[in-house]
Amino acid sequence: MSFLSKLLFKNKTQDIVSGNSDSILIKGDELRQSVDRIFGRSLFVRLVDTGSCNACENELSALSNPYYDLERFGIKFVASPKHADVIIVTGCLARNMLNPLLKTFENVPEPKFVITAGDCPETGGPFKDSYAVCGPVSKYLKVAMHIKGCPPEPEAIISGFLNFMDIVKISF
Repeated sequence: MSFLSKLLFKNKTQDIVSGNSDSILIKGDELRQSVDRIFGRSLFVRLVDTGSCNACENELSALSNPYYDLERFGIKFVASPKHADVIIVTGCLARNMLNPLLKTFENVPEPKFVITAGDCPETGGPFKDSYAVCGPVSKYLKVAMHIKGCPPEPEAIISGFLNFMDIVKISF
């Protein structure tokens, strides 16, 4: 390992160790209380990739690592839409993914919500004028919350879940 690599690795690990984990814990505790109060149990999330570059999925999967550990705050990713309360949509809505997205939404039991993550589901991203992109997800489904970013960072996603819980609290 070269000197420069060691220096970069050292700085990166120091940032992780000395990161502002207190803000994550504060947001997480607030999120856990909201989930318990509104859903009475964990919030189950189904991720649907409708044609992304996988950057948003990487950030969402980072929420499962020991640093963020989203499950301790009461949010769990599930494999089946029949177990989900929320669908998170990432990627620009490709024409061939429109029907699978709509079928996934149909299979989510009531009350069901849609959250979009990243800029692509809202704007179409760099492919918005392409023949293969149907347009924004909001054209086909009612979107309760949008988490901005390309890709959104894990802290932004946690903040997005907090904002989503505020929206759900108002609607119930």
